[in-house]
Amino acid sequence: MYLADEAWPDLESYFESESLALMPLGSTEQHGPHLPEATDHIIAESFARRAAEETGYLCTPTVNVGVSPHHRQFHGTMWADAPAFRDYVESITRNLAYHGIDRVIFVNAHGGNVEHLREVGRRLRDDGTLYAIEWMWDESITDLIAETFETPGPHGGPKETSLVQYLAGELVHEERLEDARDGGCREFDETTGRVNGARTFYDAIDNTENGVLGDQTDASAEAGEKLFDAALSNLTGLCEWLDDQPAEDLFPKPHV
Repeated sequence: MYLADEAWPDLESYFESESLALMPLGSTEQHGPHLPEATDHIIAESFARRAAEETGYLCTPTVNVGVSPHHRQFHGTMWADAPAFRDYVESITRNLAYHGIDRVIFVNAHGGNVEHLREVGRRLRDDGTLYAIEWMWDESITDLIAETFETPGPHGGPKETSLVQYLAGELVHEERLEDARDGGCREFDETTGRVNGARTFYDAIDNTENGVLGDQTDASAEAGEKLFDAALSNLTGLCEWLDDQPAEDLFPKPHV
């Protein structure tokens, strides 16, 4: 069920019988010369909508702009300042609690949102409003990604390229894949941009001239479908697990 497609009387039965909702969140930011700036919110919404279809749980509209100032040097990137993002997400999540939802999955596809969604979840849990948990698609299938790509890259690499080829292939500039690889940072590991244990970079452009990392030529729609199906299975499993949890087990334990 997609909340925005329903008339309010038709949502009443859902709120009477169910207590879980999925909220997709992404970004509108550069993903190199080959991918659309919508990459992250296309991915997040696709996972949330499909999971809602398969499980029957409610999916909210997508938060399309995230915490992305580290991509600001590239044309068109939009971002919310971190405090404003946290306050906005907290506010709209509280809307759901008002209607009777007591557990939410933040279906996230942008790394820059992670720590802020965790903070929002803590705020809402600590004051007893509801239990919200952040889910990031690629963190749910790390072994499969490592098996599939030699250099997956954390941003705009073959894992995201493959997903968009599968989900919205018409938006991928296939003729630019080699340029994306050659103009970016092909090899990226825990030592990149670090000196004596300190992370020295703040923006994507500090490490990659065209904004992406990894080998985009290793991507394919077939790989994207495989990744999507595996991560979707984890997301639907998370929905079922969360729905089964007693409410009292989700909130803070008493002081010892």
